[in-house]
Amino acid sequence: NPLAEISNKRRITSLGPRGLNRDTAQFEVRDVHPTHFGRICPIETPEGPNIGLILNLASFAQIDKYGFIQSPYFRVKNKVVDFTEPVYLTAIEEAGYAFAQSTVHIFNNTITDEKVMVRRDNEYIEVKAEEVDFIGVSNRQMTSIAASAIPFLENDDANRALMGSNMQRQAVPVLFPEAPLVATGVEADIAKYSSTNIRATRDGIVNYVDADMIKITPHGATKSDIYHLRTFERSNQGTLIHQVPIVKVGQEIKAGDLLVDGPSMKNGEMALGKNVLVGFTTWHGYNYEDAVVLSERLVKDDVYTSIYIEEQTIQFRHSKAGEDILTSDIPNVSNYSKRFLGEDGIVRVGSEVSAGDILVGRTSPKGEENPTPEEKLMAAIFGQKTASRKDTSLKVKHGHNGTVVAVEVLSREFGDQLEDGIEKIVKVSIAQKRKIKVGDKMAGRHGNKGVVSIVLPVEEMPYLEDGTPLDIVLNPQGVPSRMNIGQVLELHLGLAAKKLNTKFVTPIFDGITHNQIKEILEEANLSATGKTTVYDGQTGEPFDHPISVGIMYYLKLYHMVDDKMHARSVGPYSLITQQP
Repeated sequence: NPLAEISNKRRITSLGPRGLNRDTAQFEVRDVHPTHFGRICPIETPEGPNIGLILNLASFAQIDKYGFIQSPYFRVKNKVVDFTEPVYLTAIEEAGYAFAQSTVHIFNNTITDEKVMVRRDNEYIEVKAEEVDFIGVSNRQMTSIAASAIPFLENDDANRALMGSNMQRQAVPVLFPEAPLVATGVEADIAKYSSTNIRATRDGIVNYVDADMIKITPHGATKSDIYHLRTFERSNQGTLIHQVPIVKVGQEIKAGDLLVDGPSMKNGEMALGKNVLVGFTTWHGYNYEDAVVLSERLVKDDVYTSIYIEEQTIQFRHSKAGEDILTSDIPNVSNYSKRFLGEDGIVRVGSEVSAGDILVGRTSPKGEENPTPEEKLMAAIFGQKTASRKDTSLKVKHGHNGTVVAVEVLSREFGDQLEDGIEKIVKVSIAQKRKIKVGDKMAGRHGNKGVVSIVLPVEEMPYLEDGTPLDIVLNPQGVPSRMNIGQVLELHLGLAAKKLNTKFVTPIFDGITHNQIKEILEEANLSATGKTTVYDGQTGEPFDHPISVGIMYYLKLYHMVDDKMHARSVGPYSLITQQP
């Protein structure tokens, strides 16, 4: 998805040649250092052995010609801020100066506060406003791009924020993306820098749009600019890359305008998940230990349906014993399993294949060294040589059924560069539609991850007073000890956003306050506590206590049960324990 892509481009590492060794790296090296501020994100780093060794650049950091990371500030002289040109400083150049936060009160380019909290020589002190030398450029100066996309980050514990920013990168693009109702304002910027978008190079008017291309006639020109769209391509993660045009014929376009939505994008904004109705209550023990109870609506309406594309390859080798042959005439194989093969022995695009079907027919030379007893007998009686080729076709593996969406043939005949001994390679792409199911991993943006434990029929889900059933039931015990309160604030604000039919942008460290949320809830005619009476879908009786219900942005993650499930019928067992 676009966030994973941009985050990957901004990664920094302390490992590698002439770097540290992750086994011997001490705690001091991995810890957050005061000079990281505005240069390296204190939040986004992997969990596990690489923690603190692989880091991410902060949002506004840049690297100077010596390889030091610089952070931008505005100069302040006698309370007057100079907003014309930001000054980029390295950590060494910061020594001795006083740096105020970007959130100080400024009126007419002058700081209005009497006293200001500043950072001077790695200490936080309160000084008179006249002593301020520099001011930060933005409230998201210290965090990376992924961490800046978490609303109410200031109300989350750092460990959970770390998980939240890492898990946003693992979100799978869903079929019908939705932009979040509670956003932070960086979503459009992230989408802007994604490689899967197309932007107009010149001003003009759209004169043709279809699924494959967009034609734009620039002002005063006769020839149109043609933009080709990518359709149904596979990403490295196996997810779908598909571009959808968002312009209409006759529309005026300015240079730099977005023309298409890529995966996980909606109207030029990053859209990793969906806005769903979430309630915090226990449900018959099904959401014990971070499990998630889902409504069947999310399955039926394809809310969390994603497309997974798998590429299978087969090689045709050339060896002393003979060569592999691409053919549809395969010995000892039923016609049923080769029903999708074309004349050339390759599966036809559009076939719905299932386990055991042949995708590419291949026969290989059989070694003469070890004939089977039957062959020995036949040879002894009739003195005839048996079939000298065996079936080594590419078959569909169990659980990998789907639709063939693409076939690619690489061959020496066509002048493709292949390794020695390989005559040709055939690649077949199979697409699956994966609905959300038990065992799939889901998460919010605050590190509140869980595994789907049950999918309930809509009529059994708890419902609100107006009869609306919940989509997801989360465990309230997952909130207090983890201290990621941001999810609760997002829940209440999301409910108000839905009711008022609007969208809230709450930038990190300078967002909507607790009291403002109360006012917004009252404006939307909702209870100021954010709680509401919920009825049990099975009995129709209200639950004992009011329950926090609201709209939360919830993601489906890349860890899907279909990829992890493994089965075996027989195989080796250890002698003593009799375990496989």
